[in-house]
Amino acid sequence: MNTVEFYSGIGGFRVASDLRSHQTVWANDISPKATKVYRDQFGGESVHEGDVRRFLDAIPPHDLLTGGFPCQPFSSAGKKQGIRDSRGTLFQVIVDALKVHQPKFFVLENVKRLLTMEKGLHFATILSSLAELNYDIEWRLLNAMHFGLPQNRQRVFLCGVLQDFRRSRPTSVRLASTHDLAVLSGYQYGSMMDKKSWTPLEKHITRFPTWGLVSQGRFFATDLDSFSGRGEIVPVRAILQTGVSDEFDFTETTLKWLAKNTEVNRYIGGVEILSNQGGGARMGYTIFGINGVAPTLTSTTSRHYERYQIGDRYRRLTNIEYARIQGFHDNHCRAVSLCDQYALIGNAVPPPMAGWVMDRIVEVGILINDLPRQPTQRTLFDYAH
Repeated sequence: MNTVEFYSGIGGFRVASDLRSHQTVWANDISPKATKVYRDQFGGESVHEGDVRRFLDAIPPHDLLTGGFPCQPFSSAGKKQGIRDSRGTLFQVIVDALKVHQPKFFVLENVKRLLTMEKGLHFATILSSLAELNYDIEWRLLNAMHFGLPQNRQRVFLCGVLQDFRRSRPTSVRLASTHDLAVLSGYQYGSMMDKKSWTPLEKHITRFPTWGLVSQGRFFATDLDSFSGRGEIVPVRAILQTGVSDEFDFTETTLKWLAKNTEVNRYIGGVEILSNQGGGARMGYTIFGINGVAPTLTSTTSRHYERYQIGDRYRRLTNIEYARIQGFHDNHCRAVSLCDQYALIGNAVPPPMAGWVMDRIVEVGILINDLPRQPTQRTLFDYAH
């Protein structure tokens, strides 16, 4: 497929697309450092640096639109049916592109908090804007630790299939398996198949569940498990470098602060916490173990100095270990400084997560086009690997 990548960063969606032999024909990001990495890794032909609104007329035809969109607050002006207006936001740029180009598919990514922000009002706005464009939409909260990555990173993925393109059954499920749907009671499953019983988006309540479907302004949603029991979790120790320079170690000054730490020795969300100060309020002095996964990597500078006990050393993770935790190759960000690599990697979409969602919608596309392939009954863990 031909793909375009909005808010591309260092190319998390691009890596996933390349691995599947899709052709990225256009990409954009406003960050000079991110686009420098993108050009170094993929060449400069497709990526355009600057405000995305300057390049909308140049977007070529495509089959799949991807993007980890910025989540600006939506305006309270111009309310329609009780849902906030998305006009003027960077998300609206994606809506406009979908409206003009009508690609067969889209895959979008954002933070877990999107499901609950302002009692779900932001997410309702997003779903409403997308549903008006003649797409069947599905979302699911996914966690990087279930995709072979040693990180507790929860992200909402949204995918859409153009209704005019889809010729499959009325309720197409892509991000949930038969195992997942088995948790629904008979009544709930019956409601899912009968769209008359779906809830109008403007009548959403407080928060959105972790999985759901949207069609024609109505949604069906429920909380599914998060891939629990589907295989071993990869620990941080599996991706550690050897022979790491002492520039990543605690200094003698900061080592003295460890005497004030209180032992914890617990796993929280898969993260091994050995000790901390102030119950974790002083994050700079929390010591993590390597037998669990890493906490969510972010673009926040202070978070790049989280320390791990590795043998008899206390050190932060290297830039290469950061890349491995997110699913990039070791030198993906070689074009920028060591300091900049942390922020860019921490802000990226993990390619294994993006790729799994791509695989799911492509499989639907294969069935739609009646190619000689039989649908398989796989679990989500099978797809992840």
